[in-house]
Order: sequence, then structure tokens, then C-alpha cells
Amino acid sequence: MNNLRLNDKWILVTGASSGLGQEMARQLANIHNANLIIAARRADKLQQLKTELEQQAGVKIKVVVADLSILEDADRLIAESIADGNLYGAILNAGVTYFGRHKQLSWDKFEGILKTNVTGVVRMTNALINYFDQPGKEGGLMLVSSMAGFFPVPYQTAYSATKAFINAFGNALHNELTNPDFSITVFAPGGIATEMTHGAEFNDLKGWLMPVQQAAKEAINAFTTRKYNYVPGLMNRIGNVFMNFLPKKFIGSRMSKVYLKSLIKSEK
Repeated sequence: MNNLRLNDKWILVTGASSGLGQEMARQLANIHNANLIIAARRADKLQQLKTELEQQAGVKIKVVVADLSILEDADRLIAESIADGNLYGAILNAGVTYFGRHKQLSWDKFEGILKTNVTGVVRMTNALINYFDQPGKEGGLMLVSSMAGFFPVPYQTAYSATKAFINAFGNALHNELTNPDFSITVFAPGGIATEMTHGAEFNDLKGWLMPVQQAAKEAINAFTTRKYNYVPGLMNRIGNVFMNFLPKKFIGSRMSKVYLKSLIKSEK
């Protein structure tokens, strides 16, 4: 299977108004000369990014304002993205988290996490599979997940569970594909220094966070080289392998102490 060639191709990036999605959009445009469909909820942020990339990189940018926890918005985004048949790749990056005691997470907020991180992703993936998984259609899909989906993370319990679903969903679906020119990649980073991890509860964990520029670079490389499952950062990859040899209860206990310590400090 050949690597994806992004030059002058149309790529969809969700969650592009900030963080990893925004940085991937910048690198896709400035380094890979890709045309982009950028989607998120914040229209002002998307318009700023569109202006920046069109001026700096000279590429074409389409903006779609959408709340991907709403199925109608997810459907509309995909319909607009594939309408002309030119979509070459999609990076489903939009996601939300909750760092705190699970018993304090309201049902409404939990449903929001579930709808954004799982339901919307599955809805869009299903439509993209129908578009891409046919003879002669070259392209790729990348689902942005997390290492938190490999090893359950206390105090990010709901987020961790949704990412475990995405890891399993993406990897299993990869093996159902019939088109040899289409691939599904699961990108599973550890913590990244973004708006999502800017809160005080993450203060004691900031030393673990990967710079967003590095994470985006490795994400795009995993996407273009059609990796099956990719964890960015050498130490993260080593740790991911090593933790498979440890009891999951032990890992959860150690992580619980680290995360709770950071959480308690933020509450003082």
C-alpha cells in the first residue's frame, strides 16, 4: 500500500479550532500543501485559521461550523465534505474530557462526552467507510484516540472509557476493509499541551505533556504512512509496551495516586 500523497488533496480535520486539530491543520497546509475542510463549534476561531492558512500556505480552506455531539451536524459535515467526490482523507480529532471525581460528573456532561467522543465519531466513520471503501478510491481515515484507552485512567474515567471504545472500534474496523487503497489509522497520544490540558487540575501533570507541534508532526506521519495503531513519543511507546507486563490493577492504583494528588492541589 502506497503512502498517502497530500499535495493539493482535500483533507477533513475536525476539532480544528484549537489544540492538536489546529496544529495539524497548520502543518497539513504549510508543510504538505493540502487543501482543508476544517470543522469545529467556534466559527471565529475557524475563520481566523482559514485566513491565516490561505495567506501563508496559499491553499484552499473550507469552514464548516458544527457541534459533532449533534448527529445532524455530524451528518451535515460529512455530506458537505464528500459532495464533490474530492475528499482524500479525514482526521477525526474532535474530543472532550473531564478531569475530576466521576461521581461529580453530571449525566448531561457525561452524555456530552459520549456523544462527542463516540457517537459522533462512529456516525462520521460509518459514512466515510461507505465513501472510501470501494474499488479505486484512494484515501485514509485517522481516528484520534488516546493512551488513556489502553490503560484506564482514574479521575478521567469517562474520557478513558470513550477512548478505549475508539481504539477497539478503529482497529477492528481496519480489518474489515475491502479496498486495499484505503486505510484506517488509530492515533493514540499521551497527554498533549493544549487548551484541553490547560486547567489547574493538570498542573502537576504538565511535565508529562508532549508539545503540540511534535504530536501533530507524528500524527500526520502516522496518517500518511498508514499506521495501524500509533503512539507518539519514544518514551510513550516504551512505556506502552512495558505496562502490558504489569497487572492492570497495579497500574490503575499508581495512576490514581498521581492524578488525585494533582486534582487535590487544584482544589485548594
